Amino acid sequence: MEDDGYEGPAVLIVGDEEFALRAHLLGQFQPIDGRYRWYGRLDADEALTRLVGDRSVAVVLRTEEGDAEGRLSEPDLWNRYRVEGVSLPPFRIPTSLDDLGSE
Repeated sequence: MEDDGYEGPAVLIVGDEEFALRAHLLGQFQPIDGRYRWYGRLDADEALTRLVGDRSVAVVLRTEEGDAEGRLSEPDLWNRYRVEGVSLPPFRIPTSLDDLGSE
């Protein structure tokens, strides 16, 4: 089973502030609790680092495929923040066999 994912431009909304950056996202359905969990890293942004620091904050992540509420958590050594959410992700996921196409 392959993970679903997205890599491309995104807008991160933290309170009233918006940050245009690149997102690297994955996700998968968790059969134990019946929920879809998505997660990934956002490219570093100096203004975002100044605003958030090492705090965990609620965010909205918007891509060309959709938007979703999530949470920012610890930045890595290069100030790329981890972002994660539960339920509908900010990218398209296959919902039928037809969506998977011929692979």
